[in-house]
Amino acid sequence: MIGEPGASVGLAHDYLLVMRGAERTFAAIAELAPAAPVYTLLYDRDGTEGRFEGHRVVTSPLQRLGAGQRNFRSLLPLMPAATARLPAGGHDLVVSSSSAFAHGVPTGDAVHVCYCHSPFRYAWFERERALQEVARPLRPALAATLAGIRRWDKRAARRVTRYVANSRLTQENIRRFWHRESDVVHPPVDVERFAPGEPEDFLLMVGEVVRHKRLPVALEAAQRARLRVVVVGDGPDLAELRARYGDTHEFRGRVSDRELADLYPRALALVVPGVEEFGIAAVEAQAAGRPVVGVAAGGLTETVIPGETGQLVPMDDVGAMAEVLRETDFARFDPARIRANAERFSRQSFQRRLSEAVAQALAARA
Repeated sequence: MIGEPGASVGLAHDYLLVMRGAERTFAAIAELAPAAPVYTLLYDRDGTEGRFEGHRVVTSPLQRLGAGQRNFRSLLPLMPAATARLPAGGHDLVVSSSSAFAHGVPTGDAVHVCYCHSPFRYAWFERERALQEVARPLRPALAATLAGIRRWDKRAARRVTRYVANSRLTQENIRRFWHRESDVVHPPVDVERFAPGEPEDFLLMVGEVVRHKRLPVALEAAQRARLRVVVVGDGPDLAELRARYGDTHEFRGRVSDRELADLYPRALALVVPGVEEFGIAAVEAQAAGRPVVGVAAGGLTETVIPGETGQLVPMDDVGAMAEVLRETDFARFDPARIRANAERFSRQSFQRRLSEAVAQALAARA
């Protein structure tokens, strides 16, 4: 549990529309405060599989607009103001889970501990990519919006009592953009959901189908290595990639937890072509005994042991990735050794370490 006995605790997350890595991490946080209300910009009970039904979920005025996972990004200019209207004050402790706006919820005099998955990437280190994703006439307006978000973000960061980062990369970005220090607590992975099996002849990619995930790098590399990729995930780039690569690779869209747990152990390897702040899918694949082929940057440098649980290659190097995919004997990897590495990132370890960080923040305030 988090917080002192009898204390009022509030929880916050950016938006609860689907169950991805950040939402699963927030679910693990919510288990530590089962009676706490949850403050979020947007909420979809079905999309989050009813995981937060035991909490009173308080949404922003944006909820009335009916936005969902496919179109919520259109509300970007409204999100800072909507976050400021979430009534999260009046608690003794607020724990937020943020990759965009939740660290800016108004908390009054409460101790505010933010578990940060990343500073908002499109405002800080993916700005040019964000501008390329919209029509040219809309780019000046988007650039102005992102500049405003950066100013808002800096003000919000000054009000947080303590930051906890999900990886060393996020820790560096918190220091770089917000000039704040943080501790690293790796996010939880439900390793017990996965078990080793018999691998088949395909590679696997798991995650949102968006530009910064760099899916074409892996798809092109796999084609050169004459290997098929099964892509699990949805996003704005899915239709384009399916039209371009659908004859060679398979695009499953979003799948259930059971389907994903079945796919991991059957894959030759998980491929991760983009830089992940942590990369929960990489740990899930290892929990299923399968190696990871990914970029030698970001969270993979903390979760993959080169030569033992996977292989790391330079970012955006299609040739290097193709060579590794073509030349690696995936049968030589020991599934038991790979799974043992994944067990370092259990839910219990995460909850214990986060609880300790919260306790330290409360003690420092006292």
